[in-house]
Amino acid sequence: MQYNQSSAIPETNYRRLGGFAVVVLLHVGLLWALQSGLARTLVNKVMGPVETKMIEEIKPEEEEPPPPPPKFQAPPPVFVDMPDVAITEAPTTSTITATNAPVRAAPPPPVADVIIPPKVNPRSPIQQPEYPTMSRRLGEEGVAILLLTLDADGRVTASTLDTTSGFERLDEAAVKESMRPRLWRFLPGTINGKPAPMQFKFAVRFKIDK
Repeated sequence: MQYNQSSAIPETNYRRLGGFAVVVLLHVGLLWALQSGLARTLVNKVMGPVETKMIEEIKPEEEEPPPPPPKFQAPPPVFVDMPDVAITEAPTTSTITATNAPVRAAPPPPVADVIIPPKVNPRSPIQQPEYPTMSRRLGEEGVAILLLTLDADGRVTASTLDTTSGFERLDEAAVKESMRPRLWRFLPGTINGKPAPMQFKFAVRFKIDK
């Protein structure tokens, strides 16, 4: 019996040693494969080629700027008519009373004056000036228009030549005759029915009787 036990022990030791040797050889082979690049080649064959693609960076979409705020326009000022304010002071307190100013009626439009110009008095007709002798000989004829100034009684106070007759002698004769005192007198002109001094034009005709 002792002989059998002693012979069984060496067989188990050999098996353990064999397994340990196999493990060591596997590790040594793996290290050698890693160092020689064999393992990398096997991995490439198994995994296949690895494709690499460049992925463009996704740019964020540019947002449109917000629209500008609407321009604020201030409303036009409102003017309110304020009533007249009268302030009265008291010894201890002050009171403010508002009074509306009375509305004044618009004045009536001015009435135009009624003016009636002077006229020739039929009871006292105007005498024609004496015809200048030289003008009669030369056949000078024409109409001299005078600007007369009359007083409230219709008498001539001033006389000037307004439009010539074309001949100096005829013009002078007309002005001289109009200024002779008490010879030329007209019905005075009136303003609103009352006699008033005024000016008017009077024509003197010179014509030779044939």
